[in-house]
Amino acid sequence: MKKYIFFVGLLLLSFSPAFAQKTNTIVIENSDFSDLNEIELPGAFLLTGNVRAVHDGVVLTCNKAYYYKNENYIKAFGDVQMVQGDTLYLNGKYAEYNGNVKQAFATGNVVMRSPEMSLVTDTINFDRVKQEANYNSNGTIVNKENTLKSKSGRYYLTQKKYQFLTSVVLTNPQYVIKSNHLDYYTNSGHSYLFGPSTITGKENFIYTEKGFYDTKKNKAHFVKNSYIKYNDRLIKGDSLYYDRNQEFASATRNVKITDSINKAIIKGHYGEVYRNKDSLFITKRASVRTLMEQDSMFIHGKRLVVTGKQGERIIRGYNNVRFFKTDMSGKCDSLHSDQKRGLTQLIGRPILWNFENQLTGDVMHLIGNNQTEKLDSLKVLNNAFIISKDTIGTGYNQVKGLNLYGKFRDNKLYEVDIVKNTEVIYYLRNDEQELIGINKNSSSKINMILDGKTIETITFFNNVDGEIYPEAELPENTRKLRGFVWRGDERIKTKEDIFPPEENEYDVKAAADVKAELKEDDVPMEPRKETLEYDKKPAAKKVSTTKKTAKK
Repeated sequence: MKKYIFFVGLLLLSFSPAFAQKTNTIVIENSDFSDLNEIELPGAFLLTGNVRAVHDGVVLTCNKAYYYKNENYIKAFGDVQMVQGDTLYLNGKYAEYNGNVKQAFATGNVVMRSPEMSLVTDTINFDRVKQEANYNSNGTIVNKENTLKSKSGRYYLTQKKYQFLTSVVLTNPQYVIKSNHLDYYTNSGHSYLFGPSTITGKENFIYTEKGFYDTKKNKAHFVKNSYIKYNDRLIKGDSLYYDRNQEFASATRNVKITDSINKAIIKGHYGEVYRNKDSLFITKRASVRTLMEQDSMFIHGKRLVVTGKQGERIIRGYNNVRFFKTDMSGKCDSLHSDQKRGLTQLIGRPILWNFENQLTGDVMHLIGNNQTEKLDSLKVLNNAFIISKDTIGTGYNQVKGLNLYGKFRDNKLYEVDIVKNTEVIYYLRNDEQELIGINKNSSSKINMILDGKTIETITFFNNVDGEIYPEAELPENTRKLRGFVWRGDERIKTKEDIFPPEENEYDVKAAADVKAELKEDDVPMEPRKETLEYDKKPAAKKVSTTKKTAKK
């Protein structure tokens, strides 16, 4: 079978003077037959059989040609071949070449090839001066593992770049890229996307409106309206980095990770996701929102780490952890929450507010019920202390002891046992809320039944010692137990309160940066240095030839 090879390019062959010498005129080097018929072909030579022509280093061969010498123009038919060095090849059934402007046109099952790729289309135009080729008749490009199809495209030989401005599809064994604006570099496999674009893989779906994808290394960077979607997780951010081989993603600024399986939303301004390890890391105004019994728990830490599969998730918070729920909030130095065990540990100076009750201690554990997804119980170990404001007056109800064990009902602390060296100061009021007296007492153990804001009953056990004082008979300086610290001004009352001032300032700055960027012109990404210098060899190191003279 005959191959139709239509070559366009610069060919410098040392064994042929005709190729080594450049000329402005198309030179006919060979033709089996030549005829001149001014009636049928005015101004043209009819060349047939093994036609060979050269122009400025370009070689053209075909079965038949019309050569217009005065116009420096040639039309080629059948087995058309044209070659330009070893960088580009084209083949087709018919071609035209203008030697004055160095422009070529080819049609009929056209194939354009280079060392990196091949293009199959119906019609192509090539400008030798600009070193640009373009087509508008549907084309298929094959570049190693990548196959690109588009309605039209332009190829820049110097840059080894295809540019597609209409619907283009890049197919790889691992994914499919679709876009209306794609710049593709055939040597490096680098792709630059602009406008609504998608990347569909076996494990995920990516959307972006401006981005970069390295098809060889499977690494990407997306910078506008971008997200990565897995079956159970959605990752958003102003800037996204993605490594398909490692299934790793990092996001910067306005990061939002939605975990549909674990009913969690993670936010911050920098995050990392390791999908194969079922783990993620978030910082810079970081927060985790989890759903608990139709209510949301918001957790903040300077750094948050979430690991584990469904049902085995662990949340770790570090440095100034704060959390908020409609009926509960708190603070601690660090936090460890184990979903499988239903255990949340507040570590380092923990404090908890449940309705109007302030609870503190050295160690604090919240125990949940995985079946009901509700809080079940509470442990406060060492220096347990409960404080609540008197409902009317300026005093404080206080209970302290070594350890505290509490039980929740509908996420409300309703029963508390305090053991060892317990002390109480409690303001007693009647049904009309009139102060009866102040109960100051100590015992081995105390049991309290709570009703949200108030204490319904207090029961003392063993070694009970104390009495009820009329308000006037109990001095102010004795109305507070040792270790009393009221921290009502620190109480977290809204989900916004979980963030310290410095992180809110960072959030304001990030919003200002986004606003400034929106004012900038929306243009494609500039090609990276590694794209432009992909084929360049590193400069050879200079070897010093300086000789040292030995001292005599």
